[in-house]
Amino acid sequence: MQYKALGKTGLEVSVIGFGGIPVQRTSFEEARDSILKAEELGINFIDTARAYTVSEEYIGKALEGRRDKWIIATKSMSRSKESMMRDIETSLEKLKTDYIDLYHVHNIRTLEEYHEIFGEDGAYGALVEYKEKGKIGHIGFTSHNKEMLEMAIESGKFESVMYPYNIVENQAKKAFEKAKELNIGVVAMKPLAGGAIADGNLALRYIMENDHITCAIPGMANLKEVTENAAAAESFQPLTDEERATAIHLAKELGTQFCRRCGYCAPCPQGIDIPTMFLLEGYKERYALDQWAKDRYFSQKARAKDCIECGECEERCPYDLPIREMLKKVRKCFND
Repeated sequence: MQYKALGKTGLEVSVIGFGGIPVQRTSFEEARDSILKAEELGINFIDTARAYTVSEEYIGKALEGRRDKWIIATKSMSRSKESMMRDIETSLEKLKTDYIDLYHVHNIRTLEEYHEIFGEDGAYGALVEYKEKGKIGHIGFTSHNKEMLEMAIESGKFESVMYPYNIVENQAKKAFEKAKELNIGVVAMKPLAGGAIADGNLALRYIMENDHITCAIPGMANLKEVTENAAAAESFQPLTDEERATAIHLAKELGTQFCRRCGYCAPCPQGIDIPTMFLLEGYKERYALDQWAKDRYFSQKARAKDCIECGECEERCPYDLPIREMLKKVRKCFND
């Protein structure tokens, strides 16, 4: 296993981390066995979130007695100071630890949300307080919006950032270069494009070729996935010309109907959060998180069924995606 410094944090993390979202669909025993196998293969960075139902709980139980062998990262969608404090306390309890190495303010999508977290009663204040108490080691930021990512990097407030990066989603390359220049760690989420890329070895090696990326966090739910993902780092070789051609072909193929969650399609006149529709479809179909995805889909104020096919979103999409047809597929996926 290879290791890199996570920016200025002083943490040395494995270049392949353990993505903790898929353990929700497994038993605790299977999750524990996967985590212990990952440790055996040199993986020392594990990522989870408050929103991932039992993920924090499973990870906490699995790491009892071996907490010092792992760098734990979790995250919260809280925007206010009070709710973030509650989430941090819950994370500490579920993870069965008295400190969390890296806590992210999660999935900032708009300028309004960005400013809210830094307000007088914003979530960032809670993170700072808990860092001063020694209950959080470092503060990070995650988003699917490139502009928000760029603002976070320039702000000087975060020691690491997490953003999608894979064969088909490379829109943040310049931002990652800036993060590296400022000694900010970069964690690549969705390294297999949310499960859309079948060749995990190719996908992970593609990411590892980028020196501006510190760590990639493929989701892992079983021993096979752990072993295959770790092997990409253990026997890392740059892509061959043939593999690079394959990656280019994959990007073109997926790009015809692959939402990069850039947000340029917004605002929808019907109030549909279009990128979230496609994200939840992916979690249901490719991550097999059926009920988790359904709960979140049906909690949306406006859903795929509310599309009136006005086409405004398609006019704004920089990737020329057939959004109206894609939303019909989402509706069918959820029987909505």
